[in-house]
Amino acid sequence: MKKAAIIGMGVISSIHLAAIESNPDITLVAVCDTDEGRRSEAPAGVPFYTDYKTMILEVRPDVVHICLPHYLHVPVAMEAAKLGAHVFCEKPMAMNAGEGAEFAAFEAAHPDIHIGICLQNRFNESVEMLKGLIDGGEYGKVTGIRGTVPWYREKEYYEVQPWRGKWDTAGGGCMINQAVHTLDLMYHLCGEIKDLKASVAQLLDYGIEVEDTVAAALSFANGARGMFLATIANYTNESVQISVQLEKASFLIMDNILYRIREDGGKELLCEDAKLPGTKFYYGASHSKLINLFYEALENNSQNYLHVHEALMSIRLIDAIQESGRTGNRVTV
Repeated sequence: MKKAAIIGMGVISSIHLAAIESNPDITLVAVCDTDEGRRSEAPAGVPFYTDYKTMILEVRPDVVHICLPHYLHVPVAMEAAKLGAHVFCEKPMAMNAGEGAEFAAFEAAHPDIHIGICLQNRFNESVEMLKGLIDGGEYGKVTGIRGTVPWYREKEYYEVQPWRGKWDTAGGGCMINQAVHTLDLMYHLCGEIKDLKASVAQLLDYGIEVEDTVAAALSFANGARGMFLATIANYTNESVQISVQLEKASFLIMDNILYRIREDGGKELLCEDAKLPGTKFYYGASHSKLINLFYEALENNSQNYLHVHEALMSIRLIDAIQESGRTGNRVTV
């Protein structure tokens, strides 16, 4: 039985709470938030702390789940690890590539501490099947990939949590907050990106510092071409789409379903993801899958989970897109 604690009781913590509570081999021993007003949100009988260091020293959890604003992910993860806790950290893994490299170096220097990153969409059934089809080679190599994130966030989203709209606390806008999963999947499915050119913009008059809309053309090391589009200026939250062209077949993930595209343009359903109930269905339902995998790795002392260094490319891509948007130049990744 592993003991878990949560640091940060914001929106995403409910997903982690549900995953922990659904696993009979995990016990929630404490939660922490600097906002005393969140004490009532702690599950019945679970101690509430306002200082995470005190919490770790007093209850000695095996794992701390970091569900904090972006700028706190790396410093709190490192401090928790120094205090002897394994770490399961929400995305993004860092604010920028420099901080991400520092985090990866820290991971390498502390091999006895497991640090998992929550890029859970790699474990969606549709993505796992598509990855298997690509790696199997039956349909030839990937020649093209497109990732689209057409979402909407109202102005209140930034007013309620002002850190979300600032460079020094969020690290960026729609890419690092909403579309980081899609960038990660494009890399995961298609491989190393050689270079890119991008346009980064603000289409909404929200008065925030960070971007709300991005378009980027990617060139992959294997010769494939990629197109990435992300916005929170849509009128609603529509399905993320990932379209992949191989030499002998085309595939599409849409509405959490993997399709093979027939020659006549029709779609053949191959598999469907498990879905998260409620209004946040677009988060995906693989948090529990990834969290359970992390705890199994702890139990078996294995490395079978998503590591810091494996998540770094998503942040490097975001940095490169931001640089290209600022300079108007093609940028090497």
